Amino acid sequence: MRILATSGGFLPSATSALRWRRGPMIEHAIELAGNPERPRFCYIGTAGGDSVNGATAFYSAFAGSDVRASHLELFTMPNVDDIRAHLLAQDVIWVGGGSVANLLAVWRVHHVDDVLRECWESGVVLGGVSAGSICWYVGGPTDSYGADLRISPPGLGLLPFGNGVHYNSEEQRRPLLHGLVHKGDLPVSHATDDGVGLVYEGTELVEAVADRPGVAAYVVERQLDGTVTETRIEPRLLG
Repeated sequence: MRILATSGGFLPSATSALRWRRGPMIEHAIELAGNPERPRFCYIGTAGGDSVNGATAFYSAFAGSDVRASHLELFTMPNVDDIRAHLLAQDVIWVGGGSVANLLAVWRVHHVDDVLRECWESGVVLGGVSAGSICWYVGGPTDSYGADLRISPPGLGLLPFGNGVHYNSEEQRRPLLHGLVHKGDLPVSHATDDGVGLVYEGTELVEAVADRPGVAAYVVERQLDGTVTETRIEPRLLG
């Protein structure tokens, strides 16, 4: 039961917006799955409205490799006959960024939330970036509703924490997360700078990893006296 929740993942190509590179975080997700000889890796782009460009960029990252890449789209209808069977057959499921509010709503209509819990319990590695990170938690700050950030709808709750993403690059995120934890709207919360991922075994945070130097993860919690503290976690730099 492993989750890799990140503010990073695929890396952009220097030549085209329609191409991604795998990057250390993606390699680590495959490693967490046991480095199978021909890993099955599924991309879910619901948060971005199942953008054709996103799917194209995803497939480009694995072109010519032994990875058996696939994607699940839900707009305007599912692209696979049996969502449950398709997702349970994967080694890694990676969720892209975008609107976590829309993602959660659409998943629940199609019961993808229930299937993903089953995947997690069966040993499929779950991962994702931004909205694809927040979705695994109780919730977190999101720009799903506009430029002024708000708390997200309830997430899948596989991880019993709040989640903050893009902690070092979007100025509203840190103070809002602190405020939500202070008011009790979120429990103890785990946050990531851009390029940082959090690795969980079951619901236990076991490691922070990064695809670049100079970034960190954080634990934000409310103390008995009502103050909110932030503890920095130094990540392991991936190769």
